[in-house]
Amino acid sequence: MTDRGSPALHPAVKGPARLALIVGALGVVFGDIGTSPIYTLQTVFDPDDPHPVPVSTDNVYGVVSLVFWSVVVVVLVTYVLLAMRADNDGEGGIMALITLIRRSGAKAGRKAAAVLTVLGIFGAALFFGDSMITPAISVLSAVEGLEVVQPSLKDAVVPLTAGILVLLFLAQRRGTAAVGRVFGPVMILWFTVVGACGVRGITAHPQILRALSPTYALGFFVGHFGTAFFALAAVVLAVTGAEALYADMGHFGRPAITRGWLFLVFPACILSYLGQGALILDDPANISSPFFLLAPGWARWPIVLLATAATVIASQAVITGAYSVTSQAAQLGYLPRLRIAHTSESTIGQIYVPWVNWLLMVSVLTLVFAFRSSAALAFAFGMAVTGTITITTLLFFYLARTRWHTPLWLLAVGATALLTVDLLFVAANATKFFHGAWLPLLIGLAVFTVMTTWQHGRRTVTAERERREGPLREFVDQLHDGRVPAALVPGTAVFLNRGKETTPLALRANVEHNHVRHGQLVILSISTEPVPRVPVEERCVVDSLGYGEDGIVHVTARYGYMETPDVPATLALLDPADTEGTLDLDQASYFLSKIELRRGEQPTMAPWRKRLFIATSYITSDAAEYFGLPRDRTVIMGAQIEV
Repeated sequence: MTDRGSPALHPAVKGPARLALIVGALGVVFGDIGTSPIYTLQTVFDPDDPHPVPVSTDNVYGVVSLVFWSVVVVVLVTYVLLAMRADNDGEGGIMALITLIRRSGAKAGRKAAAVLTVLGIFGAALFFGDSMITPAISVLSAVEGLEVVQPSLKDAVVPLTAGILVLLFLAQRRGTAAVGRVFGPVMILWFTVVGACGVRGITAHPQILRALSPTYALGFFVGHFGTAFFALAAVVLAVTGAEALYADMGHFGRPAITRGWLFLVFPACILSYLGQGALILDDPANISSPFFLLAPGWARWPIVLLATAATVIASQAVITGAYSVTSQAAQLGYLPRLRIAHTSESTIGQIYVPWVNWLLMVSVLTLVFAFRSSAALAFAFGMAVTGTITITTLLFFYLARTRWHTPLWLLAVGATALLTVDLLFVAANATKFFHGAWLPLLIGLAVFTVMTTWQHGRRTVTAERERREGPLREFVDQLHDGRVPAALVPGTAVFLNRGKETTPLALRANVEHNHVRHGQLVILSISTEPVPRVPVEERCVVDSLGYGEDGIVHVTARYGYMETPDVPATLALLDPADTEGTLDLDQASYFLSKIELRRGEQPTMAPWRKRLFIATSYITSDAAEYFGLPRDRTVIMGAQIEV
């Protein structure tokens, strides 16, 4: 099993390979945050905002300074310098933080770990809201550039945006391997153009550079607290996509992402914000579209096209992120098993989840037609971002204490400073609750409810299933002693089971009702480890179950939460000496135990949660396909369980 070339696991990457990683990171990681200059300042000074920021010299300096220092504190300090140090075998993101917390829970206190895990799950749920809003606001903001170039095209913005998004989602099934090779160069061109346009604006009013001083941000916040506080709800748009730097760390490694950010993305974005600020100082009417108006007239058509390409790339990154989070959540037991297609033979992280893809497409198109402008969507966007950032900061400081034993006084200083900034952003966005901020919270709450309900229901079903299955060792003893009569038939049978403590329901039914057992009998359990990937040499653990010559063995196949199990390929790794004979995998039969759920009277969950759990179970992918089993040799045997 190949790793995705993660330099976090291979720190010796040098020369051309290192440059390729940086280019790749520019094409995947920075799409969201790199397109924020299109709409951030325009949203801050939007006259239709329920709490508008008046255009004045002091306010322009204050807002630009606030944007700059927000990017420094949230992106540079919180993510690049701190959070990206907390990796789970090279992988980052909020799901990686959850696994690290679950792993350290026994040492640091189960209750605290459990509470923070639940908080982390809510943060992951908020990410789904982000993945719905990002494509809508990004592509809308780029296509709105048409209004600057040709005002008569205003009515075409929404349908054109919808058309681009439909094509984007339809293309997902083909994978991003081929397109990915051009993403990096496109984004390099994008950041070069963005920075150059910013310099053009700065040269007209070089005094805007004074906004880099923190005194302007502090003075604006202290002297005009009411205005500055409400402005934070739009300023936060400058840091949207910061979580992608952390979540995609496993793809490219911390060094490549850090270098790409420091040497190209950060300077280009800041130059654009400074240039837009200078443009607004020159003429307050430029608040209508300061990003596109920075470009000379002859370049606006090309920049609209380039911006559209950049926002499609930003959307692609967050859609792929939604696939990844879904896959990891299913592996950790928070979502049902969904059908996952790998779209690249060489890059394991490139996956396609059809059910999530179509759900996202419908959701994104609904947002485009409901809000109809990037400014309207901006109120919703900020809440999802600030919630995720705040939860990530909190989880990181918990791990810093429990994992690295960082001195308490140092944690108190750092956590107080960063969480104060994060909570100010959350509070400012909460003021937009009735103007759209309710949307990501509603999406997050709905996803969180589904995830926690599935986890709870899954535990309930597992407990009842284990009671019915009975101990595996006892069943093997009965077979060995002849207490359970069963005729021995030639061939290999593989029974998939949840562990090695209990007997597969399909095996028990086959022996007790059909009175037969195969000569080679493998009971296979899939174990999802709290690491991204498990090395091939550590994949399988074989147990003879007490008898060395009866042909019955238990195999534990260990996978990381980023991997998709392939049962036949895993069994092919086994040594015949360990399986008490050679397995005939070309003719082997695979047995699955299928559970039909029914709503019972026992108070295991609230009635509405029982209905939700059963409804969610219907989207579970076909087990034979998920585990890579040959359909013509797979037998499914059913059982019914009440919840």
